[in-house]
Amino acid sequence: MADGNEVWGKVLKAAIKIPAVNVDREVFLKKELRRYFDDDTLQKAIDGNPTLYLTKSQAAKIANGCINYHLTLVTSASALAGIPGGWWMAGTVPADLTQFYGHILALAQKLMYIYGCPSISNGKGEYDDETSNILTIFVGVMMGEQMAVKTLGKLLEELSKQVAKKLPKQALTKYAIYNIVKKVAKWIGVKITKDSFAKGAGKLLPIIGAPISGAMTYYTFKPMANRLKRHLENCIYSD
Repeated sequence: MADGNEVWGKVLKAAIKIPAVNVDREVFLKKELRRYFDDDTLQKAIDGNPTLYLTKSQAAKIANGCINYHLTLVTSASALAGIPGGWWMAGTVPADLTQFYGHILALAQKLMYIYGCPSISNGKGEYDDETSNILTIFVGVMMGEQMAVKTLGKLLEELSKQVAKKLPKQALTKYAIYNIVKKVAKWIGVKITKDSFAKGAGKLLPIIGAPISGAMTYYTFKPMANRLKRHLENCIYSD
């Protein structure tokens, strides 16, 4: 069985290839914020930090809409997925796992942009190693990994001190994110492997396999999404 870092690396690489995973910050925010602001304020929010203009309830409403959108899609995809195999041994990542983490990555970007994070794209619709490291931290937070939670809190604190359209590299260096990512990635990979065994058992049961798979995806995806939303909300809209 592959180690945690190898497992997460395969899943991340497969999921990133899905076109919908690439979220353009400006296009996304323009679509979601237009209903709340005039053109001038809209552009200021996009160029800077949307949370300086959005109320806590407005940000939560946008975030919940994104969560529900991806939840519906990922649950349907999971229910229709095929029978699992020994993907960790064969070196392939099954379609439902790729779709699941594709939606996780897309949603993570949307939530980070709603709550004031700068773009993590390299401007070409591609994801480099730096972007993958950032996404790994966000996924770690969604899965409840405490090192990732602590690291993201520090990054958000750093970002609150400046207005940037791109995530500053000095912030990543300051908190030794590259060393932390290795540990978080290993933890994620181990958890994915364990969860895949449990989820795979449901697919082996005839007739009821698909409903079980869909239900398990629902009750996995939603808590992960809400955990990240809650963390970002608490960091940005602290009372």
